[in-house]
Amino acid sequence: MDIKEIKSLIKMVMESDISEFELENSEEKIKIKRGRVQEIVHYQGSQPLTIQQPSALLAAEVSVSPASVPVEEKGVCITSPIVGTFYRAPAPDAPPYVEVGQIVEKGQVFCIVEAMKLMNEIEAEYRCRIIKICKENAQPVEFGDVLFLVEQL
Repeated sequence: MDIKEIKSLIKMVMESDISEFELENSEEKIKIKRGRVQEIVHYQGSQPLTIQQPSALLAAEVSVSPASVPVEEKGVCITSPIVGTFYRAPAPDAPPYVEVGQIVEKGQVFCIVEAMKLMNEIEAEYRCRIIKICKENAQPVEFGDVLFLVEQL
């Protein structure tokens, strides 16, 4: 596999909602993983891989530069309990369940995660304030993806 093909695979992964891609044949093995903090490409083949670019693969590894890594905010992460589609409101024309800065009471609905045509309401387990909404409306989410950052009150 040449550099153009590897770059094409990386671009495909970055432009899609997949988080992991793996390709293996008798001569080589390529594994691309996406994450919030770091993206790594493992390449195992018959020849060493080197690219001469600023954001290059060096020694078969890509990592996000420290300048592009978001600074962690203080708070508690509310994560998705299932794989599905994130919705901020009960209907397209309805107002969102919560907004940044809003205080949410225990049992109040944060959002909906739709999975296989079932609407799963994500409720607050304690009283908190919304610091950040981490996903866009109608965005696909994976198990464990951070949906909200909250301050527990």
